[in-house]
Amino acid sequence: MAPITGKGDSGGSDSRFFTTQKKGEMHELRMELHSTDRTAKVDAVKKVIASMTVGKDVSMLFTDVLNCVQTGNIELKKLVYLYLINYAKSQPELTLLAVNTFVKDANDPNPLIRALAVRTMGCIRVDRITEYLCEPLSRALRDEDPYVRKTAAVCVAKLYDIAPGLVQERGFLEVLHDLISDSNPSVVANGVAALSEIAETSGRDVMKISAAVLQKLLAALNECTEWGQVFILDSLAKYTPADAREAEGIIERVTPRLQHANSAVVMSAVKVILAYMEVMGGANADAIRNLTRKLAPPLVTLLNSEPEIQYVALRNINLIVQKRPNILEDEIRVFFCKYNDPIYVKMEKLEIIIKLVSERNIDKVLLELKEYATEVDVDFVRKSVSAIGRCAVKLERAAERCIGVLLELIKTKVNYVVQESVIVIKDIFRRYPNRYESIIATLCDNLDTLDEPLAKASMIWIIGEYAERIDNADELLETFLETFEEEDPAVQLQLLTATVKCFLKNPEDTQDMVQRVLDLATEESDNPDLRDRGFIYWRLLSTDPEAAKMVVLGDKPVIEDDTYKLEPNLLNVLIGQIATLSSVYHKPPEAFVVRAHGRGSAADTGDLSEGIDDDEDEEYEDENDVDEGGEGGVDLLDMGGLNINEPKQVTPSAGLNADLFGGGGNVSQYEPVAKMTKVCTAEKSGGIDIMAGVRQG
Repeated sequence: MAPITGKGDSGGSDSRFFTTQKKGEMHELRMELHSTDRTAKVDAVKKVIASMTVGKDVSMLFTDVLNCVQTGNIELKKLVYLYLINYAKSQPELTLLAVNTFVKDANDPNPLIRALAVRTMGCIRVDRITEYLCEPLSRALRDEDPYVRKTAAVCVAKLYDIAPGLVQERGFLEVLHDLISDSNPSVVANGVAALSEIAETSGRDVMKISAAVLQKLLAALNECTEWGQVFILDSLAKYTPADAREAEGIIERVTPRLQHANSAVVMSAVKVILAYMEVMGGANADAIRNLTRKLAPPLVTLLNSEPEIQYVALRNINLIVQKRPNILEDEIRVFFCKYNDPIYVKMEKLEIIIKLVSERNIDKVLLELKEYATEVDVDFVRKSVSAIGRCAVKLERAAERCIGVLLELIKTKVNYVVQESVIVIKDIFRRYPNRYESIIATLCDNLDTLDEPLAKASMIWIIGEYAERIDNADELLETFLETFEEEDPAVQLQLLTATVKCFLKNPEDTQDMVQRVLDLATEESDNPDLRDRGFIYWRLLSTDPEAAKMVVLGDKPVIEDDTYKLEPNLLNVLIGQIATLSSVYHKPPEAFVVRAHGRGSAADTGDLSEGIDDDEDEEYEDENDVDEGGEGGVDLLDMGGLNINEPKQVTPSAGLNADLFGGGGNVSQYEPVAKMTKVCTAEKSGGIDIMAGVRQG
């Protein structure tokens, strides 16, 4: 059987050019580049390109390769042009030697060579080349061959990035607008792509769509390539129809793209339809319902693609169900995880399940989530248990069923399942206070299994919050106090707060314990947050226990359902960015794209970046001023300006470093009195006397 050979004049596979180079090969290459044999010359340039591809510096052969550009062989000319594009920036002076060849090739009878010359000149990002590019580009934009015109259209966008003033001066933008009305759909698509790119680069609306242009775009939609369709659909998504009738007409022309094989075309079509549904509003409810039914099947079909495409589709669907949950409300089963789904797909499916869960489907969702909680992947199990808790927070009527499932999972005694269950039950308690306390005994029985900071802090919060209903609350807290100094700061903070709560509810039995905790927090700890909170509690308890009760045991705000995390304004922006990176990151473009020429940066995110669905921790500053008192006494704990009549809503996603005891309650503000009392001596506080005064209503 004969060996398989690759195409090309030289025969054999081109992979042979990537073999390890031997010593002195540069000299051999230089000799071959000047060879009179055409095959040898092509092979020599291929070897140069291969070396360039693997990162070797072959710039010393610039003039030798440049000499090969004078040829009628299109393959050789393409290779030389590729070399010139790569090394033009490092050899700008020598690149000018090729200008005459570019200009000559731009007038070649062969349209492929004309297009190649214009494309190469556009890709060579050297300022001195641009002045020679304008004339060939101007001719190419009006060339009789559509292949040359569509290549020239993209070249205008490249030129604008280097010299925007030159593009406007030579009237290339007007020519691009003319190309949108071209008879060839590929030229139309490239014209639209070039104008869209220029609009993003300049920040100006250079893509003006009139009624006549609109019809041209819709006509080209059926004939151009799939990527051309994406560019046209993206431009249609930015167009604002005159009325609901025009929007409905455009949607009718776009709808067939929902059955396209390319997922990018499908998502772009979905973006157009969602944008125009806003224009149609509620005036035509029947049409909106029909569109809602049409959008579901193509979105579901995307979930049968490769995992990478699935993930991108799921991130986009996550946005869509936040905007219009009714589109997929009956399709929740397709988001149930398969055994062979990658973990990143499973995690995203869980997020969408939580958004689509309702009282109609909660039972089958809980059965599915309970099954996930028995999987072997720890992260997936944790996410599944957390999802059960979030379902309870979202659906009040289903909360009891969710708690039943969580109790069953706790009985499995699997360490990480128990710990995650405790964390989510804490959120359920905060959502529905004084309703499900009967399960506290079960939680207390599993106290020994808790070894993670978040789980410990959650359990401690539950003990402190319901200390009056737990007979041995002080003993349970004592078990945590034994390792107080080794605990995570979040656990220490919650232990301090829970101990104070326990003392205020049962002062006779817990006085020694609270004194011990305050001593540990204020004298032994290096954590400033813990020390400050310890001093505040010490001051409150020593001066006015009743005021301490009103603050620490006051009514707490109920946490909110955080199923829909994105702010409406940000969500609208991201819906307009469907099928782009923004829809995957869930951030507006200006939050992560650094524009050239200083037209935007990752730091300049504006108001839209607020509320971004991110897992980053929030940074905060302590802006309390320190006032100096007489005789070296410093009032570090002045609580002036604290408005506890307006508690903030706390979401389940808030970290446990936040003050979980709330601060609610209708407590009037205290007014300062002239007399200051010493509440902590210098020996106890580490060198300063703590002076305090009571504010009375």
